[in-house]
Amino acid sequence: MIPLENDNYCIACGKDNPIGLRLRFEETETGARASFTPRREHQGYKNIVHGGIISMVLDEAMSWAAIKKGMWPVTAEMEVRFKAPLHEGQKVLAEGWIEKKKGRLIIAGASLTLQSEGTLVATARGRLFIDEPAG
Repeated sequence: MIPLENDNYCIACGKDNPIGLRLRFEETETGARASFTPRREHQGYKNIVHGGIISMVLDEAMSWAAIKKGMWPVTAEMEVRFKAPLHEGQKVLAEGWIEKKKGRLIIAGASLTLQSEGTLVATARGRLFIDEPAG
């Protein structure tokens, strides 16, 4: 087991991390969702958001789908498919859901969609392992 402890410094959702994304996920009927607007400091090539940032947001969406259901996951494996470029300033909706749970293993999915036009930016599918929070 990995001792999981939240000190509010997660690069994706930590409210105290000055360079983090500070994502705020809300529970949905099928999992969790959050909005995100990338800034220039999130780019890889000029004006295009780095795939690592997109992957991090998708990973976080899958994790929060489990957290909102009372489970504390760590990602064991994740596959990302990029569908369209994401540019600085384009607001996206990240959604995560649980497809299956077997013992301490979760199969989860996530998507990132442009809020203005509904274009699918990227999808992910992952295997998450349920752990217990510290303390």
